[in-house]
Amino acid sequence: MMHGPEKSDPAILGMKPANKPGRTGAESVDRRAGAKENASEARAGRTLGRETASSSLERVRERARQDQKVKFTALLHHVDVELLRKSFLALKRKAAPGVDGVTWHDYEQDLETKLVDLHARVHRGAYRAQPSRRRLIPKEDGRQRPLGVTALEDKIVQRAVVEVLNAIYEPVFLGFSYGFRRGRSQHNALDALAFGITRTKVSFIVDADVRSFFDSLSQPWLMRFIEHRIGDPRILRLIREWLKAGVMENGEWQATEEGTPQGSVISPTLANIYLHYCFDLWAHAWRRRRARGNVVLVRYADDSVAGFEHKDDAERFLADLRQRLEKFGLALHPEKTRLIEFGRFAAERRAKRGASKPETFNFLGLTHICGQNRKGGFLLRRITRRDRFRARLKSIKEELRRRMHEPIPEQGRWLGQVLRGYFAYHAVPTNNACLQRFKIHVTRFWRRTLVRRGQKDVTSWARISKLAKEYLPAVVDFHPWPQDRFVVNHPRWEPGA
Repeated sequence: MMHGPEKSDPAILGMKPANKPGRTGAESVDRRAGAKENASEARAGRTLGRETASSSLERVRERARQDQKVKFTALLHHVDVELLRKSFLALKRKAAPGVDGVTWHDYEQDLETKLVDLHARVHRGAYRAQPSRRRLIPKEDGRQRPLGVTALEDKIVQRAVVEVLNAIYEPVFLGFSYGFRRGRSQHNALDALAFGITRTKVSFIVDADVRSFFDSLSQPWLMRFIEHRIGDPRILRLIREWLKAGVMENGEWQATEEGTPQGSVISPTLANIYLHYCFDLWAHAWRRRRARGNVVLVRYADDSVAGFEHKDDAERFLADLRQRLEKFGLALHPEKTRLIEFGRFAAERRAKRGASKPETFNFLGLTHICGQNRKGGFLLRRITRRDRFRARLKSIKEELRRRMHEPIPEQGRWLGQVLRGYFAYHAVPTNNACLQRFKIHVTRFWRRTLVRRGQKDVTSWARISKLAKEYLPAVVDFHPWPQDRFVVNHPRWEPGA
C-alpha cells in the first residue's frame, strides 16, 4: 500500500486549483493522464475481453492524449472482426432479447460466419439499426423507468464503437467524472466526495439531479459535440441510426426525436460525452474564474454533487447551472436538487444559531450524514438510503414467497448470494448497524416463509438462527475508509500536492 501526506489533492477532487499551478488547467484536473499518478491507470489499457488493446487503438488513444483538439477522420477500420468478436463475448449471456428475438446463445451458433457478414454490412453501409424494445422497470417512488432492450447485433456493433470512442474521449474526460468509465466505479466517486468533505474546506453542498436526462438529451447538440472530435462520416452515421431507430412498444413503432434509450450499450458513453461539454468543462471553468473559495466536484452520470466553502459561491453556482443546462435542453429536478449546509463545522454553526441538525443528502444509494466520532470530532456517516433499503427487502420477501416450496439448502444458497451481493456494495464503514438490520429482516422473512409451508411446520428461532449462521454471510466492512483507498488510488508524492 502506498501512503502520502494527509494534505488533500485539489486536482483529483475537482477543487479550485492554486493561483499558479505547476500544470495547465486541464492537466491539473484530469490527473488520469499520468500513469505514475494513478494506481488504477494500469487498467485503462484493457479491452472488453480483458486483453491488451490493439496497437491501432493505442495509437488513437495516444494521439487523442497529445492533442486534445485533433479531429479523427478515419475510424471505422478499427471496427474489425476481432473487435466484433470481443464485443460479442463481453455481452451478458442471459440478457433479454430485443425486437429480433435473438439471444446470445442463438447468435453463438456459427458465430464466425455471422460476424464476418456483420462486419461486411457495417463497412459497406448495408447495416441498419433496429428499434429498441421498450421495457418498463418500477422505481422506488412507484413510477416506472423506461428501458430500451437493444437487438443483439446492435449491441455488438455499439460495444465495438464504444471501444473506439473511449480511445478518443477517455484521455480528455475530466478527473471528477466517474460514471461508466473503465477503471472507475461508484465507490471511487463516493471516496472522492468523502475525502473532499472531510479533508477540505466544504461547508455547503449542492446536490444536483438532472430531470429525465436520458429522455430529454438533445440529439442535435449531442451530434455537434461528437463532431468536435469525430470526423468519420461512417461513425457519425452509425450513431445517428441508433439515435433515430425508435422504440417498439405494444407492437407499435415510436420515433425518438430526443434522448437516447436507457439500457442500450452506447448510451452511457454518449451521456458522458454530452455532459463533458455541457457540464464538466463549464463547471471546471466556473470554479477557476468565478469561485472565491474552495470547490469540490464529483459527477457520476447525470448525478452530481458540488461542495463549497462559501454559501454565496454555492448559490451562484446553482443559479448559473440552471441557465447552463437550459441552453442544452436540460433542467434540474426541482425536488431532488438542493443546497444544504453540510461539512465539518455545519453542526456547530447551526447549533450556535439555534437551528436543527444539518440536513442529509443522497448520492449513489447512500445517505450522507454529519455525525460524530467517539472523541466528539466530525465523522461523515454513510448509510443505505431508506427507500432503497425497503425496496430491496420487499423484493426479497416476494421472491421468497415464490421459492416457498424449494428445499431449504436451495433457499439458503440463494439468500446467501443475494446478501453477499448487497453487502458488496453497501458494506462501507459506518453502515454496519444498517446492514445488521437488513440481515435480521431477511432472516425473519425466511422463517415466516418456512412456517407457511405447512400447518405442521414450526420453525423455531433457534433453528432459523442456525440456518442463518450456516448460509447467510456475516456483516463486515467490505470497503476501507474512503481516505485510505483514495490515497492509494491517487498518491500525492509530487511537489505542490
